[in-house]
Amino acid sequence: MQLFQLASSKPHKYYSRLTSFVILSSSILIIYFLISLILVHTNIVNTYSSSQDVFSPPTSLEHIVFGIASNKNSWPKRKDYIKIWWKPTQMRGCVFLEQDIPTERQQNPKNDSHFLPPICISGDTSRFRYTYRGGYRSAIRVARVVSETVALNHSDVRWYMFGDDDTVFFPDNLVKTLSKYDHSLWYYIGTNSEIYEQNAFFGFGMAFGGAGFAISYPLAKVLAKVFDSCIERYPHLYGSDARIYSCMAELGVGLTREPGFHQMDIRGNIFGLLASHPVTPLVSLHHLDHTNPIFPNMSSPQALQHLLKAANVDSQRILQQTICYDRWFSWTIVVSWGYAVQVFGSHVLLPDVLHVPGTFRPWKIRGATILSGLYTFSTKDLHPDTCRRPTVFFLDDVSSGKYGEQIKTTYQKSFVNCSNDAGSPRKLREVRVFSHKLNLDIKQLRAPRRQCCDVLPSSGGEVMDVAIRECKEEELIFMHP
Repeated sequence: MQLFQLASSKPHKYYSRLTSFVILSSSILIIYFLISLILVHTNIVNTYSSSQDVFSPPTSLEHIVFGIASNKNSWPKRKDYIKIWWKPTQMRGCVFLEQDIPTERQQNPKNDSHFLPPICISGDTSRFRYTYRGGYRSAIRVARVVSETVALNHSDVRWYMFGDDDTVFFPDNLVKTLSKYDHSLWYYIGTNSEIYEQNAFFGFGMAFGGAGFAISYPLAKVLAKVFDSCIERYPHLYGSDARIYSCMAELGVGLTREPGFHQMDIRGNIFGLLASHPVTPLVSLHHLDHTNPIFPNMSSPQALQHLLKAANVDSQRILQQTICYDRWFSWTIVVSWGYAVQVFGSHVLLPDVLHVPGTFRPWKIRGATILSGLYTFSTKDLHPDTCRRPTVFFLDDVSSGKYGEQIKTTYQKSFVNCSNDAGSPRKLREVRVFSHKLNLDIKQLRAPRRQCCDVLPSSGGEVMDVAIRECKEEELIFMHP
């Protein structure tokens, strides 16, 4: 009996050890499998990231193709605007005319065509109907600039950018703005008119063509294929941008609004609009032939070149509005960087400062209605007494340090025949603004925040120094006691 028990315990110990061995081996295999899975996943992520770095560099001007609509009558004059912003070694695209201009070389003895986009001749549009009474049939040709630009078949395209021959683009800011978006998705990016009536008539979902609008590559390719069949259903529409908007609607794509684009459906003195630019990079201006020069004592092209002097030093900061207060004199200082500085001789609450000064007139002159004077932003009337308005200083010069980090802009007082006392900002002759070059990352572009500024101790009573900086996390912009 005892022998039987001893004999039977050996197989039991054997099977017990075997079971332990199997459990231990299984555990080791499971752990090995999990570690391998984690390592493989990490390797895939790293490979994907590195491939993104190699094959998907940041968006640049080389990834954008431009389609500019013009005509043989306006091109000889409007090309001077395009020459200001076009970068021939970095940009691709075409200016589309209804026919060639054989005498252009005689009208242009300097032969500056190498500073301009090439000219493309639009296709025949006689097969399309146009029934809008009092409109212009050329709207069909201009609309088809979209499909004809895509048909140029440029390689490595991420975005197509469209505008008029009097649209002035700020190329670096355009790139920065488009970099917020995934170019592999369907995007139709632009802006509305500044006039409520214009939007109510043409549609709040339409990108106005003069401000410029961008279409991502995959959407543009699809739109180009269906465009001709689509616009055949819209002979009754007035303009080119309404046709493009209608076909976008048929494709189920809505407008993504970017406030840096400007249709500029206003006339006269546009100081108020420029000095109150939203907190976003300036992308475009339009209709500058219908407005006063943006700087005094200059022609419109000269004034635009003057603005671009500052934009070329710090494009992302151009027109960006910064507000600070001088506690000693109770002054309110409004810096519209690279353009102008306004100094109010009193304490003005920040929300009141942000209203756009109504220095301009509505676009519509004949047949104007109440809606013609309604804007899509808050405005404020100018004080009837010019001497009680803020003192304005316009950009005089811009300079930067050795590495472009420290930037100084100087602004000279615009003359107004007013008397002043010791506490009036009119005693100032010049304002100097110090800043660092603005380089916004994607998060800052998507969630922008206004920067802060400080009034610095100045050496003389006729000069005021202001320094722009990032606001602290909990900092509020207000008049400190």
